[in-house]
Amino acid sequence: MRQIRTLFDSILGVSLGESSLSPRTKRLLDGGRTKIAKKVAEEATEVALEAVAGRRAGVVGESADLLYNLVVLWVDSGVRPEDVWAEMDRRSESLGIAEKLPKPGRPKPAPAAAKPGTAKHAAPAARPGKKRPKKPSGKVKVRAGKRNGVSLAMGALASLQP
Repeated sequence: MRQIRTLFDSILGVSLGESSLSPRTKRLLDGGRTKIAKKVAEEATEVALEAVAGRRAGVVGESADLLYNLVVLWVDSGVRPEDVWAEMDRRSESLGIAEKLPKPGRPKPAPAAAKPGTAKHAAPAARPGKKRPKKPSGKVKVRAGKRNGVSLAMGALASLQP
């Protein structure tokens, strides 16, 4: 957490014009919240792709990129690391761990996971005129290029859904 705080303070200094150590950070901040948010989404996708491909070093490197861009977004949004840690503490107190909270109006998930072969894990039935989805091969197809500033790798992740 110390590194996140140090990173936050450095990025805040750039945003306030107190530091010129990072022209890349300045360009990202100058691009606005939408540009920063797109970078966060892109990096999150890259982390997921590296994990699915089984590349541990890739997950580590892309996670560092994701954390950097997330902290830039925090600075731009007026969110301090302490705000996030407090929310995680709150969730930990109410749920036992700092997991994602259920969306409002949705029931909490059942505590016990369904076993393979149960309805939860059953293959989806084919709809008339539709082919049954392919099982993922475990191979990740990464397509180069961008659409609306977000990597087309998102499509590769979607293709992994059973």
